[in-house]
Amino acid sequence: MIKNNHANYFLNIFEAGVTLIEMLIALSLLSITLTALYSTFFISHRAVTGLDTSMLKLQECRAALDVIRRELDSSFYKDNDKHTVFKLDDRDIYGKQASRIRFTAFPPLRAGIAEVNYFVEETDGRLNLYKGIAASFDSDEKIQKVDIIEDIGKFLVEAKYGDKWIKTWDSSLIHRLPEEVKVSIQIKIKNRDLLLSIKAKPAIT
Repeated sequence: MIKNNHANYFLNIFEAGVTLIEMLIALSLLSITLTALYSTFFISHRAVTGLDTSMLKLQECRAALDVIRRELDSSFYKDNDKHTVFKLDDRDIYGKQASRIRFTAFPPLRAGIAEVNYFVEETDGRLNLYKGIAASFDSDEKIQKVDIIEDIGKFLVEAKYGDKWIKTWDSSLIHRLPEEVKVSIQIKIKNRDLLLSIKAKPAIT
């Protein structure tokens, strides 16, 4: 009796005008609609994720440049004092600018004078900016190496000498700090190169 009721139920549905072809068409339309919705969501999610990554890298770069500027502003050099230094080297890695700067300063969040280093190293074909820091008067302290920004296009440091910007400086030869220092970092944002720069004025001698 129950089987007959089920058979009659499905028979009534088909008699009402719902055929197998119509069911297949409806399922096909539903599949197309869900695919379109998923594609839209995926594209939107990828765009938002890419934007978040780019904004994060831009913020990291700006924060790093701000720290570098404050450290350079507090640079300290005393002539004929081997514990103080300001040295800028002009280097490149695979044709990309990769300056190296070493100087003594009164960095934030650290007591006393410290020797600060900024340098670039290549890893898996990408240039990464690093920072090294150690106490200037403590030769036994191990330099702490910190990864600052990954995958940069260039790191360029220039010192002002008279009316010219030069890429090398050695305080042991020039016997003073530069009048002004310009630091530039190039990063890629949404497949476009962006160059950010700051200027600092070392004043402690």
